[in-house]
Amino acid sequence: NWSGSLIVASLTGAFGSSFLYGYNLSVVNAPAAYIKKFYNETWERRYGFSVDESTLTLLWSVTVSIFAIGGLVGAIIVTPIVKFFGRKCTLLLNNVFAVTAALLMSLSLLAGSFEMLILGRIIMGVDAGISLSALPMYLSEISPKEIRGSLGQVTAIFICIGVFTGQVLGLPEIFGQESRWPYLFGAIIVPSLIQVVILPFLPESPRYLLLEKHNTSKAEKAFQTFLGKDDVSHEVEEVLTESRVQRNTKLVSILQLLGTRAVRWQIITVVVTMGCYQLCGLNAIWYYTNNIFSEAGISHETIPYVTLSTGAVETLAAVFSGLVIERLGRRPLLIGGFGLMIVFFAVLTVSLTLQKTVHWLPYLSIFCILAIIASFCIGPGGIPFVLTGEFFQQSQRPAAFMIAGTVNWLSNFAVGLLFPFIQSGLQTYCFLVFAAICFAGATYLFFVLPETKNKTFHEINQAFSKRNKVSLEMQEKHYSGERKSSTEQESNFTSSVDNGETKKGIV
Repeated sequence: NWSGSLIVASLTGAFGSSFLYGYNLSVVNAPAAYIKKFYNETWERRYGFSVDESTLTLLWSVTVSIFAIGGLVGAIIVTPIVKFFGRKCTLLLNNVFAVTAALLMSLSLLAGSFEMLILGRIIMGVDAGISLSALPMYLSEISPKEIRGSLGQVTAIFICIGVFTGQVLGLPEIFGQESRWPYLFGAIIVPSLIQVVILPFLPESPRYLLLEKHNTSKAEKAFQTFLGKDDVSHEVEEVLTESRVQRNTKLVSILQLLGTRAVRWQIITVVVTMGCYQLCGLNAIWYYTNNIFSEAGISHETIPYVTLSTGAVETLAAVFSGLVIERLGRRPLLIGGFGLMIVFFAVLTVSLTLQKTVHWLPYLSIFCILAIIASFCIGPGGIPFVLTGEFFQQSQRPAAFMIAGTVNWLSNFAVGLLFPFIQSGLQTYCFLVFAAICFAGATYLFFVLPETKNKTFHEINQAFSKRNKVSLEMQEKHYSGERKSSTEQESNFTSSVDNGETKKGIV
C-alpha cells in the first residue's frame, strides 16, 4: 500500500510544514540570552539608556508567545485558501510565509531591528497555522484507509524531528553562539525550498479533484500515482458513494457545520482532543526540564546535550506510534497515552516535592519527564490531527480543521499566558492540574470515541449517528433536499462530466 509517490508526498509535505512548526517551538530556547542582549543593545543605541528588566521580559515574552497568535490567524484563513487553491497548492503557497519570516528573523541582527524578529515570529506562526490544517487534510485524502492512521502520524513525527533539530542546531558547536544565532532562523529556508522543488511534481488530492473540482480524469490519475496501480475503479467508486450520500459538495461554513446535528459529537470530540493536546502539560514539562536536570547534579554546560535526550525520546515515541497505530487503533493509543501521563504526572509531583530529602529522587524526576514525553507522543501528540481528518465528509473538512486549529492555537496561547501564574501559585503541585485535564480527556474519549481504524469516512459517520440521535436516512436527507436513488445519482454525475471537465448540473 505504500507507493513511492505516497511516501515522497508525505515526507516532502511534512518536511516543509509540520517540521517547521516543531523547529520553531524549540529554536528560540538556545539563543535566548543572546537575543535578549541584542534587544538591550538595540534599545540603548536608540534611546541612550538600557532597557529595564520588566520591559525586556515583556519583549521576550511577546517574541515567544506571538507565534501562537500567528498560528491562530493561519488556522482562521486556511479554509478559503484550501477551497480555492486545493490542498497541495496551499502547502506550496504557504512557503511564501516561511521564507519571508526566515529572511526577517535572520537579518534582524544585521539591520539592528528587534521588531523584524518579532514580525518574523508572527508570520512564521501564520505558516504553522496553515500547515497544521492543510497537511493533515492532504495526507488523509491521499492515503488508503488501511494506512490512513500511519500516514497521518507523519505530521506528529516531523513535529518531533523539528523540535530535535532545533535542539541540535542550537548547540554551542553549531549555531548556539552569539555571532551565529541568526543562522538558526535562516535555516528555515532549506525545508521550504525542498518542498517547493519536489511537491509540484506530485498530484493534488484525488478526493479534492473528484468531489470539489469534479475532474474525474485527474482524480483517477492521482489515485493511480498514489496507490501505484492502474485499476483504481474501487477507490473512485468509494468516493462516489460518499458523494451520493452527501448529494452536495458545496463547502459548508463554520456556522453551518456547528449547526449540523449529524456531526455534533464529532465536533465536540475534536474540540476535546485538540484542547487536551495543548492543555495536557507538555509545555510545562519543557519549562521544568533544565531545572530538574540541574537538581540531578548535571552541570550547566552539559544540560544542552542532556536535553537532546528529550527530543530523541519524543521522535522515537512518535515513530513507534506510527508503526503500531494500524494494529492497535486510534482509541487505545489516545486513551492509553493520557492514562500514562496521569500516572507519571503523579509520580513527578511526589518526586519534585521530596527531591531535596532523598538524593536519588532527581533521577526519578528525569525518568518521569522522559516517560511523560513518550506517553504524549505515542497517542495525544499526533492522533488528534488524524481524527479531525477522519470524522468529517469532504464538504465539511475545511471548516472542521478551522475549528480544530482555532482550539489548538487558543489553548496554546492560554498555556503560555496562564502557566507562570499556575506554577507560581502551586509550585510542584501544578502538575496535578495537568493530570486532572488528562483524566478528564481520557474519560470523555473512553465513553464517546469510536474506533476509526480501517473504516471509510462514511462508516465513521455511521458510528456517530446513534449518539447524534440522527438516523442514517436523516443524515442523507440533510445533504440532499430530496432523496434520489443511487442509480439516478450515478447517472446525474456521469452525464455532467465529459473527459474530466465539468459541464453543468453537477449535484
